[in-house]
Amino acid sequence: MDNNKISCMDAPFSLPSSKKEQHELVEKAIDWALMHGMCMRSKINFNRNMLQFAPFILLPSPFPRQEFEKACHIQPILNLLIHEVAHDYNFLKDTLKETIKVDHFTRMLFNIYETIYEEGITQKISLGLLRSDLMLDTSCSEGNEYKKYIPYCCWKQVEINTIASGFGWLGQASTKLHRFVLQELGYNDQLNNLPENNVLQELCSAMIKAWTLYGDSQAIILFIVEDISYNICDQRFHEFEIRKQNPNIKVIRRTLTEMITTAKLGSNKELIVDDYIVAVVYYRCGYEPGQYHTKKEWDVRLLIERSLAIKCPSIQYHLAGTKKVQQALAKSGNVAKFLKDENNVTNIKKIFTGLYALDFDNHGDEAIEMGIQNPEQFVLKPQREGGSNNVYGTDIKKFLLDIKDKQERVAWILMDKIIPPNQLNYMIRPESDNYLQPKELVSELGIFGVIIADYKNIYVNKQAGHMLRTKLATANEGGVAAGLGACDSPFLVD
Repeated sequence: MDNNKISCMDAPFSLPSSKKEQHELVEKAIDWALMHGMCMRSKINFNRNMLQFAPFILLPSPFPRQEFEKACHIQPILNLLIHEVAHDYNFLKDTLKETIKVDHFTRMLFNIYETIYEEGITQKISLGLLRSDLMLDTSCSEGNEYKKYIPYCCWKQVEINTIASGFGWLGQASTKLHRFVLQELGYNDQLNNLPENNVLQELCSAMIKAWTLYGDSQAIILFIVEDISYNICDQRFHEFEIRKQNPNIKVIRRTLTEMITTAKLGSNKELIVDDYIVAVVYYRCGYEPGQYHTKKEWDVRLLIERSLAIKCPSIQYHLAGTKKVQQALAKSGNVAKFLKDENNVTNIKKIFTGLYALDFDNHGDEAIEMGIQNPEQFVLKPQREGGSNNVYGTDIKKFLLDIKDKQERVAWILMDKIIPPNQLNYMIRPESDNYLQPKELVSELGIFGVIIADYKNIYVNKQAGHMLRTKLATANEGGVAAGLGACDSPFLVD
């Protein structure tokens, strides 16, 4: 077997030999997804009253148990790191000072932060529903293979998401789907290798805890949503779960544009929307420039930040998740500024891959030349969330040659490309009926974290579940909502 390739057919389970039984299994899995809300709206044939199943991988993907457990264990430390970074005004200002000169979006976010910092932050409590995305890296030089299913690899962090960290429902639904599939195949003895995943309940429990801390039983939770929510199930199941856990909490959904005419501040800086006092604001929108159509949407974001509502995320948490901050934290000595425990500092530093600033100095010039000379070894990233923003491969060389003498280069970071193990599995997509042709795939694991804290107190800090997205090995971007990846779940191997 290729050292960098694992196969669902080599794992402890396989499909029936009969083509008829294989097709019946796929049909059952699709129907299970449709009937259990593992769905999305189609971007190709959009109809807001119709859903299609979310793309999924038929069999769960082998993942080393040791690395999975390490990722879960380290998440509360990452939560705390983000919290400490978010509350260091000078660090954020120094880190982003060059970026905000050339990146309009980041500048607008920072202007809001600076305004509320100077005025005095009204609501000291922040709610973080974070997701640390990671990939297995086969370039690790030590260790042995995990049985025969996967070559030795360690995981490296791709990024940490601090706003609109999606797949709280779809990640959990994928685990449930794979339990169903393995049971259909008769592998009941393998179900305990699908790790427990209650991420939806954990995230919603955190929103309810924040609502409780706000201290007004009549207040509501507000979801800020896109103009069109394609990933509607992933959002609505959060709303339904909140109602399930506490039927007394009302949840409303509004776009930033709708908020222009419906939102105001009360006499004590309460956020009031349509006569409701808002206890918690949960952003599923607001992370990319196109979601702010005019200056008025920016004014709304500032109004929300000035309010007494608990934000998820607060503006400082949002900024703490930028790529530039991620790159700065990878610099020697920076993590130690925020974490006191030396073991925690050491463990965090191990997960960083190479991250390079493109500032106008010797280090930036060296990074530019590295990217031009060996573009296949890197990924070029802007200060954006939501996918489809990065530059890959030979396009990096062309892009860097174009911007190397322009100020805009400082808005980007260069990152070592992680080389994950390939796997063979079956990708089930609504727009294709070529289900049973195995494809070479790679996966990205997301570990969720919850933190509720103010300047002095940590009320909640824990790991909260996981999700797995898998894409074609030849694809650069892997977003399911963007149409390039598929829902998956990890099957733990020793």
